[in-house]
Amino acid sequence: MKVTQEKLPASQIGLEIEIPPEMSKKAYEQVLQNLARTANIPGFRKGKVPRQVLLQRFGTARLKAAALEDVIRDGVQQAVKQEQIDAIGEFYLNTSQEELAEKFQPGETLTFSVKVDVPPEVKLNQYTGLNIQAEEVKYDPEQVEGFLTERRQENATLVPVEGRAAAKGDVAVVDFQGRIISEGEGEDTPIPGGEAQDFQVELAEGKFIEGFVDGIMGMNPGETKEVSVEFPQEYPQQDLAGKPAVFTITLKELKEKELRELNDDFAQEISEFQTLAELRESLEKRFQEVAQNKTEANKTEAILKELQKQIEVDLPETLIQQEVDAMLTQTAIRLSNQGVDVRKLFTQDMVAQMRQASRGDAIERLKRSLALKEVAKLESIEVEPGAIAAKIKELTEEFADDDNIDPERLREFVEEDLLKDKIISWLTEHSQIELVPEGTLSTSTSEATESTTTEATETPEATESTTTEASSEPTSATE
Repeated sequence: MKVTQEKLPASQIGLEIEIPPEMSKKAYEQVLQNLARTANIPGFRKGKVPRQVLLQRFGTARLKAAALEDVIRDGVQQAVKQEQIDAIGEFYLNTSQEELAEKFQPGETLTFSVKVDVPPEVKLNQYTGLNIQAEEVKYDPEQVEGFLTERRQENATLVPVEGRAAAKGDVAVVDFQGRIISEGEGEDTPIPGGEAQDFQVELAEGKFIEGFVDGIMGMNPGETKEVSVEFPQEYPQQDLAGKPAVFTITLKELKEKELRELNDDFAQEISEFQTLAELRESLEKRFQEVAQNKTEANKTEAILKELQKQIEVDLPETLIQQEVDAMLTQTAIRLSNQGVDVRKLFTQDMVAQMRQASRGDAIERLKRSLALKEVAKLESIEVEPGAIAAKIKELTEEFADDDNIDPERLREFVEEDLLKDKIISWLTEHSQIELVPEGTLSTSTSEATESTTTEATETPEATESTTTEASSEPTSATE
């Protein structure tokens, strides 16, 4: 079989494939034989239908079309194998199958051309001696006091208030009913689900739609008031986003928080520690660890960003779409774990929008991943089998009750994660990293580390900190 190659942009190779007459005839005859064995035609037994009857019943065009599909598929497979091309994904026909069908004649030469994606060539202009700035996150002793204040607020006793108006920090019990303001002369529209009785709301920022809490301030129990608000543009319900609305609010009861005394008894109730001093010491250590982890994460992010600038790569569409698929799958798993019915959420239109919105991030992730793999290849960085086995054992024991773990996928994930850590460590050792005060650089530098900010507030116990990656590994190996 004659094959001509042509290197194309976007990590593609063009193939002009010449199918010899005997191959096109064989494909057509095979279609006829298969049809003769399976066709159910009255008056004939299966496998005994005459050739002419088959042609009359199904038509030459239909049989040729079926044979053409086999010719194209088999031809591309043989061409890729013959030319030793590491093709990825599906092939792309340069001409429509309808045009080829008009040209296709069994027993005659057929020439067609396709494009196939191949792994991209990666070039790193520089990866050692990188000069990088990263934000240093320092421990702030006020974080401990802030944590304790939050716990006191959460565990406060609500005491009824009389003889004064609602003030910041109070807890108000209200009835309310909301409606969207009509833009024309029509009647206002009630907000679906926008009403409640005996609703308890804390009079603090961020507790409700902007303007709602401010409207309650200064009200007295028994008073009814109309409060104008506007739903934010990013509001989850698109039919309400950016719309002006009015809430009719009746203040039924007012309460204020009576904070618990900060002592050993309080420490015992909210933690595993016996004294307030022990709790403070644990929190201090925890916040110091979080600050250090965030600094390390900022260094990693800075290295990856700089490495991404140094890479030259022409990404094939197949890899981009595979990365988009992986991102949407991760999103679906996360939402499903939060109780969201993703089958209803992921409509055809929604998925199309999400795919388009994810494309840029997918390209960025691919460039980073390919850059790291190129460093590993150039510097012969590998993960020892013993380290992989130890990590798999640790995770398997930790999630022994999870029957959905795929051992093969878990191993792949662990090996990839450990290799990434090892590459990052190597790059850190061979780079010049200047630590600058937090807030000096763009806020986007720390976006990837945002999840670590809650580590110290999730629990007051002095436990060994674990990374977000480690805690999510088993779910990535499950279906």
